[in-house]
Amino acid sequence: MKKVGMVSLGCAKNRVDSEVILGTLKEAGYEIVSDPAEAEIIFVNTCGFIEPAKEESIEAIFEMAKYKETGRLQKLFVTGCLAQRYIDDLYREMPEVDGFMGVADYTRLLEMMQEAEAGKRPRYVCDGERFFQSERVLTTPAYSAYVKISDGCDNRCSYCAIPLIRGPYHSRPFDSIVEECRELAARGVTEITLIAQDTSRYGIDLYGEYSLAKLMRRLCKIDGLKWLRVLYCYPDALTDELLETMAEEEKIVKYIDLPLQHASARVLKRMNRTGDRESLTALMKKIREKIPGVTLRTTLITGFPGETEEEFTELAEFVKDIEFERLGCFVYSQEEGTPAALMPDQIDDEVKNHRAEIIMESQMNIMDRLGEKQVGRDITVLT
Repeated sequence: MKKVGMVSLGCAKNRVDSEVILGTLKEAGYEIVSDPAEAEIIFVNTCGFIEPAKEESIEAIFEMAKYKETGRLQKLFVTGCLAQRYIDDLYREMPEVDGFMGVADYTRLLEMMQEAEAGKRPRYVCDGERFFQSERVLTTPAYSAYVKISDGCDNRCSYCAIPLIRGPYHSRPFDSIVEECRELAARGVTEITLIAQDTSRYGIDLYGEYSLAKLMRRLCKIDGLKWLRVLYCYPDALTDELLETMAEEEKIVKYIDLPLQHASARVLKRMNRTGDRESLTALMKKIREKIPGVTLRTTLITGFPGETEEEFTELAEFVKDIEFERLGCFVYSQEEGTPAALMPDQIDDEVKNHRAEIIMESQMNIMDRLGEKQVGRDITVLT
């Protein structure tokens, strides 16, 4: 029984993939260890979304490779988004790695390992099974788990590399999701968070209609499940049915994650997104009216090519006006292969970073005020 370690990087969707990998290895008889110095086999499940994430993944690969000299490591495997996107470069530049696998080949995981044991150096980047299931090894607290409901994306935002990595949008079958959530609840999981690149479009490709609301109503009937949460909704596909479902179902956490990215109409158009400050403000008002007490979270991008001072000011004012309960701000990353990477008027890193700092400083002030309103309240938590 060989010992296997895992380094999982990137988003919650990648975490689910890592848990599937670990579950597959456990079922095959491998022992999972947390100390890389003890591992005879190590997987690095990488992120390739933006430049800082790619750098972190590369650093992690080289750091784990050192255990071939200082630890017990015999085989090092690289999986995930970076492998999917840069398989040829990694294969050529990283002889320390014994095998590579992209994001849709996990049904061949054990085959890859067997080939490596036989002295080969395999690599898999086919468009295979996107929702390969095994009994996952949860890396979250025992009461909480993520469940992936779709993969890929059709929105084609001009700055985003996800379609280059994960491909077009594919919904996971309804019954498959329900069955996994039921199994997780039976294992003691009381909070499930539904995730995807775009959860709000769930079902459109399989069933011809937005089906997230129906899915959530069905999941609320699962015994043992106390909280149901959903992340990464796209504003264009946020239906009244979904908002009403979230308001009516007691088990659904009143929390919506809407990555808006900007508020300027011109910037949003260049991002290949729709809307403007007025329409987005109206949408936030509508959500808060339909779901009293809702927590709104968003992500924004500063320094998109051609973003003027006036457009940045519009974004900053939008943040102050809406008072999001949670907000994260990213500096624009010029990703090769995306339309935005070729746009003129790329903005200096110093300017991009300064604008992001202004947004986050404003948001911290907002959160301080909102936090003060919670003093004296009783809050329910899960343990």
